[in-house]
Amino acid sequence: MREPSWIDEGRRWLGVQEIPGAMHEPKIQAWLRELRAWWTDDETPWCGVFAAHCLRTVGVGLPKHWYRAKAWATWGIDLDEPLVGCVAVFERKGGGHVGFVVGKVGPDHLAILGGNQGNQVSIAAFSRAPIALRWPMEYAWSMADFHKPLPMVAAAFSGGER
Repeated sequence: MREPSWIDEGRRWLGVQEIPGAMHEPKIQAWLRELRAWWTDDETPWCGVFAAHCLRTVGVGLPKHWYRAKAWATWGIDLDEPLVGCVAVFERKGGGHVGFVVGKVGPDHLAILGGNQGNQVSIAAFSRAPIALRWPMEYAWSMADFHKPLPMVAAAFSGGER
């Protein structure tokens, strides 16, 4: 199945994870520098950093506050149903979470490619009730290419619902 180019970029980094303690993951720090963040550690929630990196790499504009998961809820084009590659925004205790839909896990969960899922880049199952599903304006012309039933993703993936 064909996937959007930002998903290809995201899959390149599967397994990148935080380094506990005083050291920090150089790749996450590079994304922070590239995005001109004012912090440099991998302890600060970085799901928005990962989404911003993947989309910016392929020339997609970002929300003003790309580092805030819930800022993605008003970015781009609103979708009624998930598409492979769309941005999914979730509610969680203490804030939100953002990642990319890459499929489904059974009838009630979406497979989400994201950063800071179990402190790493992973594909994890999330409730099928995101607070927003969004698509990049720059790629509005390509939405029909990804308007298919979501593929079923095997349960052998890392991370987990937050």
